[in-house]
Amino acid sequence: MPAIDFRAALNDEQYAAVTAEPGPLLVLAGAGSGKTRTLTYRVAYLLSQGVRPGDILLLTFTNKAAKEMLHRVEELTGVEPRRFWGGTFHSIGHRALRMFGEEIGLPKNFTILDADESETLLKQTVDTEDKAFFKDKTNPRPGPLFSIISLARNTRQSIPDTVEKQFPQYSEIKYAIQPFAAAYAEKKRAQNVCDYDDLLTGWLELLEKAPNIAEYFAHRFRHLLVDEYQDTNTLQSQIIDRIAQHHRVMAVGDDAQCIYSWRGADFENIMTFPERHPGTVIHRIETNYRSTPEILDLANGVLEAQPKGRHFDKELRAARAHSQKPMVVETIDDREQAEFVRKRIRALIEDEGVSPGQIAILYRSHFIAMEMQLVLSRAAIPYHITSGVKFFDRQHIKDIVALVTFVYNPGNEMSWQRIACLLPKVGEKGAQKIHAAAREHAALLRKDFIDALHTDDVLTKVAKDARADWPSFCDSLSEVAETMRTAGPARTIEIAIDGWYGDYLRGAFADYIERLDELKALAGFAARFETIQDFLAQIVLLNGETSDRQVDPDAEAVKLTTVHQAKGLEYDVVFVIGLADGQFPGRRAIEAGDVEEERRLFYVAVTRAKNELYLCYPKVATKAGPGGMLLTASRFLTEINPALYEPLRLRRAFW
Repeated sequence: MPAIDFRAALNDEQYAAVTAEPGPLLVLAGAGSGKTRTLTYRVAYLLSQGVRPGDILLLTFTNKAAKEMLHRVEELTGVEPRRFWGGTFHSIGHRALRMFGEEIGLPKNFTILDADESETLLKQTVDTEDKAFFKDKTNPRPGPLFSIISLARNTRQSIPDTVEKQFPQYSEIKYAIQPFAAAYAEKKRAQNVCDYDDLLTGWLELLEKAPNIAEYFAHRFRHLLVDEYQDTNTLQSQIIDRIAQHHRVMAVGDDAQCIYSWRGADFENIMTFPERHPGTVIHRIETNYRSTPEILDLANGVLEAQPKGRHFDKELRAARAHSQKPMVVETIDDREQAEFVRKRIRALIEDEGVSPGQIAILYRSHFIAMEMQLVLSRAAIPYHITSGVKFFDRQHIKDIVALVTFVYNPGNEMSWQRIACLLPKVGEKGAQKIHAAAREHAALLRKDFIDALHTDDVLTKVAKDARADWPSFCDSLSEVAETMRTAGPARTIEIAIDGWYGDYLRGAFADYIERLDELKALAGFAARFETIQDFLAQIVLLNGETSDRQVDPDAEAVKLTTVHQAKGLEYDVVFVIGLADGQFPGRRAIEAGDVEEERRLFYVAVTRAKNELYLCYPKVATKAGPGGMLLTASRFLTEINPALYEPLRLRRAFW
């Protein structure tokens, strides 16, 4: 193995962590401080001390992260990655079950179900247990139902508690789900199959119920290294604790970047690590190589506002020269906010030579970026949405637009097919038959098309499985039609959401509440228009504007993304938009009295910026109905010392 000058390659903080004596080690690696470098050099250092590659277990959250680290280790040491046990929790769990699964009754030839297969098997199980369950459209469909069971397993909480905390739309049936979960588990065992979660639950079961296997893992791996420890869920944390009985464990993470509780990450895992591993030595890596001192001063201000005793103390220190302070930008509404960002981006690209790919617009929720997408499209500024599809291309948005379009023009068969095919067992041909029957019946009886849908003659063309839904489906269309005649587009959208489609949405999507918020934002957008015709025409024009300019994925383009998706990334210039109470932090976090994860999310947003940071918020939120809703600056801004940022006054005569 070639000699490595660890002292020359690392700063003082990194060197102390890399060369620390084996034992329980918690490395608190601040944003932009070289976490991956520290882990990589730790592996290389252990090898330099005579540790065999096979004695090291490296656990990561992505296979890409493990491969990159071990490839870098090979460059440093010449030791090939295949000689290590390194990978995701699930990949190592799979390896463990292949070796020892028979100890818990799992034959070696078990197969793994993919996500679609898992949902199909769960659906078959539920149909066997309760044929009526999926016929109620407000009950979760197989996908959301699987999400509930999966989250409960990963957090090791009861299904009723999981529903109450994360899926409140299903509270009324929270006790009905456990029998389905039990029957699903039995069916998997009977078929000798595992789903993705079984790779972790089975691994932990091995460690808990087979002492000889627990002993094997505890002694097989003399050194356990865990990346992004703050993102571990209860299952993963308990696996680590079981394996690390020898206490030679290094957990690397940042409590200030724990932002994934909605998918099971438990903030308490990193906070209580020293208690579960007595004698833990904490190393802090706080020198930041990414951002200017002014941006880091503001980031430290965010951390200082955390409740005392509920976080590890840390202070990011800059390795770069001084520059401008972050800017706080107050705008009248989301339109002026978007115009400010557009104008500044244009100047950055054309006057200051900043690459579009080094500019990011971050937001808490998708609907906040709707206006931003419209403005960038009209200005022909190329952009990528890295956290999903464009607002008007999202499934539920297109569904509601199709529903309203059909009511406005019942002859539009494409819109009809989109909404009719949401009914159980109604396909494209079935939708065409229903439409033809209604058209014929309406002409024969000189009825309105939507009134004709209510008739028995049309009902005979409806698939048997959809007939229970049919009356509420037709009633909802009639209510939308009546509203369209007497009220504006915003109220029409609201009625469409409140009707049959709202019930469909609740059952179809685990993230129902977030999607409902986006539909309400659509109603707010509709409030700009006096007629439904103008609203629908504008939607088509906007879709044309955005879809006509398909951006090459490899081309330089401004990035639009949620803060969650931006974690781990960095940009020269960052705009955080929608920084108002109720938008960031979100309304539900405020109502629940728990905004700490939202605060950590704000910290993540701030620390993505390298050179310039703009924190923007509107004073008025666009909403359905007369006027708008007054907003106040996010508490995350108002609690920071004003000396840490510069207020930017807009000269509105220029807009």
